[in-house]
Amino acid sequence: MEISQDYKKNLYKVLVVLGIVLCLFFVARFLSEFRSYGMMGDRVENTISFSGHGEVTAVPDIANVYFTISKDAKTVKEAQDLVAQIEKKSLDFLKANSILEKDIKTSNSSFYPKYEYVNDTKIAMPCNQYGCPPQPGKNVITGYTASESITVKIRNTDEVGKIMQGLGELGVSDLNGPNFAIDDEDGLKAEARKIAIDDAKLKAKNLAKDLGVHLGKITSFSENGNYPTPIMYGKATMMVADGGAESAPAEIPKGENTISSDVTITYEIR
Repeated sequence: MEISQDYKKNLYKVLVVLGIVLCLFFVARFLSEFRSYGMMGDRVENTISFSGHGEVTAVPDIANVYFTISKDAKTVKEAQDLVAQIEKKSLDFLKANSILEKDIKTSNSSFYPKYEYVNDTKIAMPCNQYGCPPQPGKNVITGYTASESITVKIRNTDEVGKIMQGLGELGVSDLNGPNFAIDDEDGLKAEARKIAIDDAKLKAKNLAKDLGVHLGKITSFSENGNYPTPIMYGKATMMVADGGAESAPAEIPKGENTISSDVTITYEIR
């Protein structure tokens, strides 16, 4: 029996479509296997990690001092006026000692009422065999407290003792510091990081040579920094001696601040 031309054409089309479907199926299957084995960038490589440490030291070039002015009065205005008087004296003193206006900052300003519990004498509470009950009463406002907190950055660290003593003599309520620091710390952090990276790279080079492997690209990097807190000094050493005689400013050692960096570098190995 002779097969018609139309039948052959239709059969050919069916076979072509079937071939295309099979090709797409195998391509999809291949890509799936490709990804599962990480052959498109997620490939699991043999890796090795190295740690490095670097540190630099520097003498602090600034000192931060913190003080509060706090006063009590019958009214808010009176309390704030008393604070303003000492604040003006303090600011004048700081400016007279070459402290820049931009280095004096008010960190907090507030006022709040003061309460006292007052018994109500109009109400008599009789006593009994168990004793006398508490006399009823209420809290009443007896005055107000106004306060202002100021932060000062001292750039001439040799003047810290003198400035703290002067502030203490002006009658500030609380004086804390100095907190010695380095004004431009970013440059020292970068220097410590560079030392740590070089340390890790040298370890990697030496160990790779000993193991007989070759280092590939860096796959990860992490850093931990350690910036110790400077020593804090209280105001006790800054006050005027008994008897009104003015004491010499305390000599405050600045010491050194250490900036450190710890890094971890992970390499591919081949």
